[in-house]
Amino acid sequence: MSGPAIFKITIILILVIILISLAFSLFFLVRDKGESDRTVKSLTLRIALSIALFILLFIGYTAGLIKPHGINPSQTNKALPQPEPPL
Repeated sequence: MSGPAIFKITIILILVIILISLAFSLFFLVRDKGESDRTVKSLTLRIALSIALFILLFIGYTAGLIKPHGINPSQTNKALPQPEPPL
């Protein structure tokens, strides 16, 4: 596997871990009914992972591992249609 592929898999794994942490937060919120701090710890972990993901995306962009593209990447190299001049 190449560097950009491993980088993209890492980003997806971090996103999945963030979603799992959010699900655990909801579970602890409902189950503990505010009597423990497990919800706060889980949400703190989610925030830390989100910040780490943002930094990782920034590093990946500056290193050239990821490249921005539009919604449909196959049309990014085509010229945009020009509006017709008014009559």
